[in-house]
Amino acid sequence: MDETVAEYIRRTVLKIPRDEIKTMLQKWGFLSEAQLQTLNFHQLKDNVSQEVVQLCEENSADIKQAAVLDIIYNHIYQNKRMWSVYQMKKSGEELEYFDITDFKKKFKERLRSALKNVTITFKEYEDNAIWIRVAWGTPHKKPNQYKPSYVVYHSQTPYVFISASVLKSTLPLLCQALIVASNYHDIREMELRSHSLNSLKDIVFKRYSQNFQTYNPKPLQGGNVEPQSADLRIVQENRSEKERIHRLNREVFGDGPQPKLEFAQYRLETMFKSDPKIDVLDKKEPFRCLVKFSSPHLLESLKSLVPAGMADAPLSPLLTCIPQKARNYFKIKDKKGFFPEGFVSP
Repeated sequence: MDETVAEYIRRTVLKIPRDEIKTMLQKWGFLSEAQLQTLNFHQLKDNVSQEVVQLCEENSADIKQAAVLDIIYNHIYQNKRMWSVYQMKKSGEELEYFDITDFKKKFKERLRSALKNVTITFKEYEDNAIWIRVAWGTPHKKPNQYKPSYVVYHSQTPYVFISASVLKSTLPLLCQALIVASNYHDIREMELRSHSLNSLKDIVFKRYSQNFQTYNPKPLQGGNVEPQSADLRIVQENRSEKERIHRLNREVFGDGPQPKLEFAQYRLETMFKSDPKIDVLDKKEPFRCLVKFSSPHLLESLKSLVPAGMADAPLSPLLTCIPQKARNYFKIKDKKGFFPEGFVSP
């Protein structure tokens, strides 16, 4: 077994929490159950990693087997990476039968036609998700296994989730291989990013409900008893306003937890409105604006603005439209007919 492969396996094992090493090695399936029984998982992790490497040498492990172990680790600890959403588009609405073997073949051929030194590894999961790991090299250097790109593609959907390598030049190659392998003709970033891969899936696959059509408001339980001398009308108005805010916020966001989104942005392009009698513009050019949002938990932060008194109710559609616009990326346009590159205001 190559020394670089042995070192990579050792480092991968060291990343795994001690009480999960055996379970993860079982999921890997490269070592037999008899070999696993010989391992002492109660010793120092460095000693455990060395013993795992020795067993892998007996089985003549190569970089492909090591890469599969790395995919398993990243599948379990997917929140350690930053994920971006990409949406692909077909020229028509026709549905095609998806052949995983053909997909893998086309993906490899396209990528290796542009770059010879590259390691490509696939692993399929039960939810129709194909995990792809790509380690990039150069024409004169072997692939760097410590800075790979990860792709999660759900077959027969236009959505791809990418955790890219630090090498920005590899992203166009990766996108080209994806659209060729999946028979699409265009791919664009949706400007949605998060460490929570499952939350991004919830948004684009519509797996959570943001709007509630009906709601019967219930009086909020006050923590303090108003003094006898208080103006009852003011107290009632305050209570009614709190109930209104609570109702409107619930209608917009629902009462369940929000998907964990950490970054979103949209580009707005519309015409400047002014009094026709006061022509302040020499040229009728559109007004362009780039709006970026960033937060450890963006949607929950937006949800808390109105109850905290930092925004009026109902919250502006510019803030609440992010999940809906994400799902309709290629179909949106503003009232003036412009087609911006990202989200637009409703």
